[in-house]
Formats: sequence, structure tokens, C-alpha cells
Amino acid sequence: MDFSLSPELLDLQQRTRAFIRDRIIPLEGDKRQTHHGPTEEFRRELVALGREAGFVAPHVGTEWGGLGLNHVAKAIVFEEAGYSLLGPVAMHIFAPDEGNMHLMEAVANQEQKERWLRPLASGATRSCFCMTEPAPGAGSDPAAMTTTARKDGNHYVIDGDKWFITGADGAAFAIIMAKDDDGHATMFLADMDQPGIEIVRAMDSLDSAFSGGHAVVRFNNLRVPASDILGEPGKGFRYAQVRLAPARLTHCMRWLGTARRAHDIATGYARRREVFGRKLIDHEGVGFQLADNEIDIRMSRLAIWHTAWLLDQGARGGTESSMAKVFCSEAIWRVVDRCVQVLGGQGVTGETLVARIFNEVRGFRIYDGPSEVHRWSLAQKINRDGANW
Repeated sequence: MDFSLSPELLDLQQRTRAFIRDRIIPLEGDKRQTHHGPTEEFRRELVALGREAGFVAPHVGTEWGGLGLNHVAKAIVFEEAGYSLLGPVAMHIFAPDEGNMHLMEAVANQEQKERWLRPLASGATRSCFCMTEPAPGAGSDPAAMTTTARKDGNHYVIDGDKWFITGADGAAFAIIMAKDDDGHATMFLADMDQPGIEIVRAMDSLDSAFSGGHAVVRFNNLRVPASDILGEPGKGFRYAQVRLAPARLTHCMRWLGTARRAHDIATGYARRREVFGRKLIDHEGVGFQLADNEIDIRMSRLAIWHTAWLLDQGARGGTESSMAKVFCSEAIWRVVDRCVQVLGGQGVTGETLVARIFNEVRGFRIYDGPSEVHRWSLAQKINRDGANW
């Protein structure tokens, strides 16, 4: 594996870095950032900047207006985008849209792509992915899904509740997971402005960076034409893995850039601040924390690049992306937590961005599979195949 960057990738990295530094970071104080994400007006302004710079949905194929980046190239670009919490919004590569675009490009038919993917890839619309349910429904165990899709002529009638649905408020359409009459999971595409869809309430959460926040969504006699099934009936769980394997990795990429931002803020403070006659960084209790940050950041990057390389070689990469997700989510949390400690009182206030980053990254250890579930799955594989399979 050659991890040296080609001249083309180096140029792309530097152009992305300059875009985030010069056009996006100056907007971080905009008051249109709410507790449930940037307002739609602000999001559209950010996407317009990304479009002007040629960076909107760069992971999507050129046929749909993107740059057609492979996984390694995404690792470079997405990390740079994540250096600002507004970067992934401006480049339209935040969850759930980024993963939904990838899934639709791989699974949707041509008519569905023209109807839903093309406007999504342009940044004109947003989407949501409806799988997680309140107890006793699907959470870490998707097989517990209680949302049903009953066949009725040429339509399916969907009933059930979903929650923690990121971006639902303001989304143009949803990808809905439901169990069909045979008990198999099937994915459906549905416009969100239909009477059978209700956004019950917004859910308050630690994070506030995702457009549309997180919501409870209810489906009540939602009629969906059979032509709007995404892919083939009964293959919803298989398609979920098509989406989740790379989506877990792109979370790692974006949040790594955010952790790097927190580290840079804390390092700058430690190099300026004088206590007990020396710069703060010269005290081992602080200097060692920053050294550990460098280790976690660089090892996370290697884990991401290695997994991205495997995906580019055609590997399914599910186990590798799970391991990368566990390692990176916990390493990134350690980095940001140390940054709070280095900053002292400033680390728990709005004097710097670090307190906000602290809130934003905590959920990463839970969504797209909590660390415990990934470890449990890995243990089952070890039990089945032995160590070092």
C-alpha cells in the first residue's frame, strides 16, 4: 500500500483546505446555526459556496454532478472538510445525505436517480434514512424492526414509528426500512410531504451540526407505489450494509478533521499560555496529552486510509470499517477530551470551539453502531473463524 499522495490528490487537498479556511471558517459565528442544525437558508448559502468552488457532493459520480472520488480521495477531502463543522454542510457530504447518495447511486434504478438522486446530489434537496425505532423496535438489532409494509395491489401501506431520524425536518424524501408481508426488510423511497408521514417532534441532543437535527417520524397508512421500492424487495438489510460500510468510514474522515481542529486550538493555547514560569506545553502533564493527541490522530488516519484502500480494491470492507469506526470514534473522543483539559476553564465555555466539538463528537461512539455492538460482532467472528482470520 502506497500512502503517498499523487500530485492531483495533493492539489485537491490544498484547494479543499483553502476553501474551508478562507470561505467557511469566517462564517462559523453566523447566528443561523440553531440547536437543530443550520437553518435551511443558511444551508443553501453554504452549499452555494461549495458549488462555486466545485466541491458539492464530490463523492458522487460525475454523471450526477460530483467529482467521482474513490474512497482514498474521499479520506483526504472529507478530513479537510471536517476541519470546520460547517465544512461538510457546504460540501453536502454530511450524514445522512452522503450515505444516501452512495446507496442510491449503487442501488436505485435510472428513474429513481433522476427523480431523487440528481436534485440531492446538487444540494437542492436533503434526505433522511428511516431505520431506527423506539423500543421494542429496531435499534442496534435491526432484525427487531416493527415498521410494516403491507402489500395492497400495486402499492405498499407503511405503518410504524421511527426515531433519531437525522435530517427529517426539512427533508424532501426518505429512505424507509420496513418489514414486508414475508417478514423481510425492504427499502422504500417516499416524498416527505405526503399526509401519511408525520414529524412527531424534534429530539434534543448533544450535537447541533446536522441539518434538520434529529426527529421522531410516524408513518400512518403511507401508500408507496411498488415502483418506489429501492432495489429489490426483501433485500433491505443487504442494502443497509452497502450504505453503512462506507458511511461509517466517512464519519471517521469528517470527525478526524474536527478533532484536528480542536487539537490545533489546544496546541496554540498551550504554546502561548505561561504558568509557573514556563509555557504550558513545557509542563509534561500538558505536553504529554498533546503528544498522545498526535498519536491518536495519526493512527486514526492510517486506519481510515487502510480501510479506504481495501474498499477501493473491491473488498466488502464491513469488518474493517467496523474496526475503524470503533478505533476512530474512541480515539477522536480522547483527542477532544484532552483538548478540553488542556484549555482548562476555556475548554468548557464558548470562548473557543472546543466545547462545541466536545458535544458534537460524543454521539459518534453510538450512531452507526455503538462500539459495544461492533466489538460483540467482532468477537462472534473470532469465535467462528479464529483469531487473525
